[in-house]
Amino acid sequence: MTVIIGIIGLGFLVFFHELGHFTAARLFGVKVLAFSIGMGPVLLHKEMGGTDYRLSLIPLGGYCSMKGEDDFKKAVEENRKEIKGDKDSFYGVHPFKRLLIAFAGPFFNLLFGFLAFYTVALIGYSYYSAGTQVSMADEIYEDMASPAHEAGMMTGDTIKAIDGKEMSDFSDLSSYISTHPDEDITITVDRAGTILDITVHTLLDKDSGAGKLGIVSSADSVIERHYGPYGPLAAVKEAAKQCGMLVGLTFKSIGILFKGVDVTKAVSGPARITTMLGDTVKEGFSEGIKVGIISSLQFLALISISLFITNLLPVPILDGGLILFALIEMIARRKMNPKLLYYIQYVGIAFIVLLMVLALAGDVRYFIGK
Repeated sequence: MTVIIGIIGLGFLVFFHELGHFTAARLFGVKVLAFSIGMGPVLLHKEMGGTDYRLSLIPLGGYCSMKGEDDFKKAVEENRKEIKGDKDSFYGVHPFKRLLIAFAGPFFNLLFGFLAFYTVALIGYSYYSAGTQVSMADEIYEDMASPAHEAGMMTGDTIKAIDGKEMSDFSDLSSYISTHPDEDITITVDRAGTILDITVHTLLDKDSGAGKLGIVSSADSVIERHYGPYGPLAAVKEAAKQCGMLVGLTFKSIGILFKGVDVTKAVSGPARITTMLGDTVKEGFSEGIKVGIISSLQFLALISISLFITNLLPVPILDGGLILFALIEMIARRKMNPKLLYYIQYVGIAFIVLLMVLALAGDVRYFIGK
C-alpha cells in the first residue's frame, strides 16, 4: 500500500509537469498530438481539437506528444544541416517559444510547490519541538565528536542565534546546521545570563551530506510552536518565502555533493523516494486528516521543487538542455547542426545514466540496510 500511494503521488507530479508543456504548446501554436494521464496501454481516449486525450493503464504521470518532436531524428538520419519543421511543430516555431514550452514543465512543478505551501499556510498547524538549551553530545555518547564542545560551548548553554539569525527552537538549529556542513559558524549563546559568541567549525556527515555540531537538545526544554494560519494575502508571501528557501537549499545541497559525500547514500533514487512519500502520506493520515493533508503537501512540494531544479539542469534530453539549445539559436541567430546536437545528447544520456546508477545503488543499499 505504501508503494502504491507513493507511485500515485509521484505520478501526479509528473502529470502536472507534462500539463505545463501541454498548456504552453497550445498557447504558442504547437499542435499537441496526444496528451495522456498515465503511461502504457490506452484504456480510454477521445480526440478533440486535433489532440487525442488518453487515459492509460499505468499511473506513472503522463506524457505530452507534440507535433515535430521527431524532426530532430529525421534531420540526423537524412544528414540535414538544420532541423526543419512545419509552423505548428515543435522545431518549426521561434526558438523563444520553444524555450518557453520547455520551461513550462519545470515551472508547473514550481507552481505546484507554491500552491502546496500556500494551502499549508492557510490551514496552519501546531507542533512540539525542543527548545534551544543544549547538551554536549560527547558527554552523553561514547566515541561521538562534538566540535561545539571543543570550541568552548558547554552543557546548559542556550543558543540564541547562529550567524546573527535568531533560533526559536531546536528544529531551527537542526535546519541551519545541517545546511552548513564543513563551515565556520558563529553561535551566540546565553550562559547563565552572560551572552557569548563562539565560532565553531561544523562537521560534514559524508553519508547524508548534512552538517553536524555535536549537540543534543535538553530533555526538559520541549515547547509548543504554531505555524499560521495566515490570511489569503499573507499566505502568498509565506508560500513564496518557503519556495525561495527550498530552491536555495536544493542548490546548496547539490554543491555539498562535491565535498566528498557518499553519493549512493546521500542521493535518493525513485524507489526510495516512492517509499518515503508513501510512508509520509500513510503516517500523516493515521494522525488525522489535517495532519495527513499538511504532511503530504509539504513532502510533495519538496519533491516538486526538486524536480523543477533537476529538469532545468543544462543537460541534453532534459528540459534544461532544450532551453540551452534554444538560447544558443537565439544568440547565434541560426539553427544548430542536428549532428552536433545528436553527439551532445550522447553526453547527456551518459550523465543521466550515471546518476540513475548511483541513485539505484543507493536505493539498494538503503533497502538492504532496512
